[in-house]
Order: sequence, then C-alpha cells, then structure tokens
Amino acid sequence: MNGHQSPLKAHAGAGWWTQHWRTPAVCLVLVAITFAVFGQTLTHEFVDFDDNVYVYENPVVAQGLTLKGLVWALTDDTVDHWHPLTWLSHMADCQVYGLRAGGHHLTNVALHAAAVVFLFLALREMTGSLWRSAFVAAVFAIHPLRAESVAWIAERKDVLGGVFFMLTLWAYARYARRPSRGRSAAVALLYCLGLLCKNTMVTLPFVLLLLDWWPLHRVKPDGTDGGKVGAAGLVALWGKLVKEKIPLFLISAGSCLVTVLAPQKVIDSAQIPLLERLGNAVVSYGIYLRQTVFPAGLATPYLYPPNGQPFWKVALAFVLLAAIFVCVLACRKKRPYLLVGWLWFLGMLVPAIGIVQISFHAHADRFTYLPGIGLVMAGTWMAGDWGMGWKHRRAVLGGLMAAVTAALMFCAWKQTAYWQNSEVLSTHTLACATDNYVARTVLGNVLLRKGSVDKAIFQYQQALQINPDYARAHNNLGIALLQNGSVDEAISQYQQALQIQSDYTQAHENLGNALLQKGRVDEAIAHYQQALQIYPDYAEAHCNLGNALLRKGRVDEAIAHFQRALQLVPADSRTKNNLAQVLAAASLRKGGKAVELARQANTLTGGENPIFLHTLATVLAEAGQYPEAVETAQRALRLAGAQSNPALAAQLQLELKCYQAGKPFHIFEQAH
Repeated sequence: MNGHQSPLKAHAGAGWWTQHWRTPAVCLVLVAITFAVFGQTLTHEFVDFDDNVYVYENPVVAQGLTLKGLVWALTDDTVDHWHPLTWLSHMADCQVYGLRAGGHHLTNVALHAAAVVFLFLALREMTGSLWRSAFVAAVFAIHPLRAESVAWIAERKDVLGGVFFMLTLWAYARYARRPSRGRSAAVALLYCLGLLCKNTMVTLPFVLLLLDWWPLHRVKPDGTDGGKVGAAGLVALWGKLVKEKIPLFLISAGSCLVTVLAPQKVIDSAQIPLLERLGNAVVSYGIYLRQTVFPAGLATPYLYPPNGQPFWKVALAFVLLAAIFVCVLACRKKRPYLLVGWLWFLGMLVPAIGIVQISFHAHADRFTYLPGIGLVMAGTWMAGDWGMGWKHRRAVLGGLMAAVTAALMFCAWKQTAYWQNSEVLSTHTLACATDNYVARTVLGNVLLRKGSVDKAIFQYQQALQINPDYARAHNNLGIALLQNGSVDEAISQYQQALQIQSDYTQAHENLGNALLQKGRVDEAIAHYQQALQIYPDYAEAHCNLGNALLRKGRVDEAIAHFQRALQLVPADSRTKNNLAQVLAAASLRKGGKAVELARQANTLTGGENPIFLHTLATVLAEAGQYPEAVETAQRALRLAGAQSNPALAAQLQLELKCYQAGKPFHIFEQAH
C-alpha cells in the first residue's frame, strides 16, 4: 500500500486469512517482544527517583484502595501533578502486591504492552496497512527511549496514559469511518481518561486534525474532497473538522487550567531567562532526533545547563530543524505522512519541551513516549514507499524490519538493565555525565543505607561542589553527618537546605531531630510544626513532634500527634511503640490499649528487637501481667546483651527486679 491508498479499500480487499489470523498473530508477537525486553524489571527494585514519593513512602498510596485514597487522589497536589487515575493505579498495585516492587513493575510492562497493541490496531484501522502499522508499533514497543517510561514505576502515568491515548486514536478512526454521536462521545470519554493519567496529552486534538489530512483523508492533500473546491470551500471543510473537535479543545483547556492552578507545577521561570529556555528547547528537539536514530548514552536525569546551551548548539539544531521542516513541507502532496509525522513529533513535545519550565531537566527520555511515534510513522511509510520498485521488495524490507527490531531489542534490554536499582542507575548516569549532582546524591543515599557513611558523605560533598544550591544534597549530607555524630555540622547543613528551599518539609523535620539531640526542645518543636504546616499529613513529623512534646510534659498533645501518625500510617511500629509507652504511664493507666499497641509493634518488627520488647514488658507490667512481663524482659535482656547494648541491658535488669516483685516500672514517673 502506498501513502495515498484508502484504508477503506485496503480493508475491503483483505482476505479471511489476513483479517482472522495475521492481526491477532501480530498482537501476540508485539506483546512477546515487549515482555522479552522489559520482563526483566519483574526482579528490579524501587529506585530513589520519585518511587518513594509515588509509592513506598506515600502513606495514602501504600494503604491500597480506600475511600480516603480516592478523595486524596482527586484533591492532592503533593507531586505538583493532577493525575487521579495514575494515583488509583498505584493504590490498586499496593492493594494486590503490597510494596513488592516486582508487582508494580509487572503492571507497568502490561500497560505498555496494551498500549503497543492498541497503537497497532489504531494504525491498522486508519491506514489499512498491516505490516507498516506492525513495525511502527514494534519500534514504539522496544525502542531504548521507552526504558525510562516502562522500567520506572513512578512513570506509571506514561504507560497508563499511553493506553488511553491509543484507545482514543482507535475510537477516532472508527468515528471518522462512520461518524455518530455515540462514537464521538467515546472519543471524548477516552480522552478525558487519558488526561486523568497525564496532562501532557493536551495536544491530542491537534494530532487528530493531522490524522484527518493523512491517513484518514478527510481533507485531500491537493485541496479536494470528492471534487474540486476553492479556497473558501477548503477553509469551510477545515472549519467543520475543527468544530467537531470543540469538545476536545474545551477538555484540553480545562486540563491546562488545572495544571496552572497546581501551586508548584511551573517553577519560577524568572530563574531561567526566556532566551535560554528557547535555546534549550531547540537543542532538545535535536537531541531527541539523534536519540531516536542513535539511542546511545541514555541516562537519567539530564540536568539543565547552568549557563544555558552554547550558541553553536542552538544554531546547529535550529538549522537542522528548519531544513527538515522545509523538506517535509515540499513533499506534503506526494508524501503527506512526512509532514504529519514531523508535526506530530514537534507538537506533542511542546508541553514538555521547556519553554514553560516545569523541571530542572534539560530533556528526558520519557518525554518522547508519545511524540516519538510521529517520527517512526513517517520513517516507516517513507521506507515502504522507497522500496516499492525494489526487486524482492518483501524479503528485503522484511529483513530490514527484523534487523532493526533485533538491534533495538538488544539496546533496550541493556538500557532497561540499568534500572534494576538505584545504585546501578546512578552509577550508569555518572558514567555518562560525571557532573550529575542528582545522581551523586542518589548514590550517596544508597551508600548511606548500606552503612557506608563516609562514602555517602563524599558523594554528597561532590554533589554540592557541582551545585552548592542543591537543597536535597544539603539535607542528605546532614542526615549522614548526624549518623556520624557530627550534630552541629548536621544542623548547619539542614539550615542551608532551608535557606535554599524554605518549604522543604523533610529538612524541617530533620533539623528538629538534630535540635532535639542537642536538647533544644522548643526549637525542635517549632520546626516539626513548620513541617506540618507545609504538609499536614507528614506522619513521621507527627511522631517526632509527639516525642518532643513528651520532653516538655505535654502528654495529651503528644498522644494526639501519635494517634494522627497512626491514622496516616497504621503499620508504623515506632509510633505504636511510642504511643504504647505513653498510654501505659502511671498517670493514664490505659494498660489494655497499651498492651495491644506494644504487641502490634513487636510483631511488626519480627519479635527480635530488644527496644520493642522492652516496651512490651513495661506495658505488660502496667497491665498487671507480671509473668509475661518477666519473660518478655528476660528475652529483651538476652537480645540487648547479644547486640552489645549495655545501657538498655542495665535498664532492663533494673526493671526486671520490679516485675519479679509484682510491681510495674513507672517509666514516666522516673523521667519526670
């Protein structure tokens, strides 16, 4: 089929074998190659690039599907995006898989496979070309640029939104063949669902106008539609096509409004001059072109150049883009797919190209998830038309398709392997760009969790040498210094982080912890309260504020904050332990509830933590259950000795004598 063949004729001439065997076979192959590349992610872990915010440290998401979660998904702007369907999909995963990363990865891969199949079916419906549609879908499925969108759990919005994007295309193709109100409503509904997953799909109505020209041929390239019409007739025809999409444009406008209302969605553009943003946008277009053809050196994130893009890069990229535009415009009548594919690519990237700056990234692989389809589609149809006169055309083109697919699969498999965990990913990024301060900070986080505190400090310091204004590196360096016992230095780092970013909730909370260690309780309370003013559902800040309030003897307030923390994170063993201690105090005498909480906390920690066993023994004694209190205290004493914790062992020996004598040990009476 050439670029002008009617899809209606193609469908009419297709035989039973093509209709009933080839299409489902292609779908199965597309799913198979998708899982062959990305199936490895089922053994991958969460990564420190936003997976914590989206899933494993998000208390609402981690609870699974709840009514509270539904309300939160519709109203929360924690990550500066409004995508309630994406949130609900993460909650559904937590409901089914808990916090096992493999299950979340499986959902991403399955959604991407579904998007691939629906893309193939949509192109097949619009063009009538089986193999060209199959190849476009295959390249979309396994191009290395897809690794970031599929292998990164936090990018669920890409693959979920992609499913609804492809379904919208498919529904629109069916509407274009036989318009009806029902089919028009289906297009609008699917488009709405897509925007509820990712709001960068706002450009889709413009894509549908491009598809009206080619391949749907609702407007002929030569300006005819079943007969010669003048310029006025052509304008009227385009006006009719635009008019039928007014509901979609209104939906887009509504999505843009919601985006603008998100308080932190658009960063302060005054920090980056308009000319620098425009220059970076032009260079980014060129980079995306290069990465599509030659996908090497892919990493995450690509940081915004501190002084903007060099002029020569901007000029070179502009000349390249202009030359391509002139060429595809010149070929618009004979090869309309070139202009359609090029405008698809350019237009769909507009929301993320950086003219309106929404992140510190200069560009990102994931931004090409949907825009890249236009380039592949244009290239595929051009190659097919070029080969029309070749001898053994089918064999040659089939061999080229197989070779390209195999090469892309290998590169994508390798790129996906870098996403197995935070350490591998950040190390790979640093191999591509040693001055990437974000990757150094993430690597520092990994080393800190492994107990390599000095190595973590080195990475944070390296990150701050590159960018002294990176608040997260200051905050995390403070955490590492605190673990090393350098409390004053840690306080200084937290304060610097807050000077850079005054609404940094974690830095407020960490500074409170450090001040509490120095005995500066009132200052600590003030910072916990500031953290909670910024983010009222910050469970850890509630728990730590409760501890600080206890130091001031404000027991009732402390209990309220412990209880709020447990409402937010019901399975938090530390908060249960703290609340159990307070409720068991002599002044409260709520031993029954305290025992229940202490047992839950002990179970959550595996029953082998001497600190939690210590609490359980204390509250058992308060409740008058002395034999079990003695047994629990003795077990805690053995574990404290085995773990070389002499202070806890001495305390347990003191308390054990009370329990053996049938007396409780009133912990708060001793403390106050």
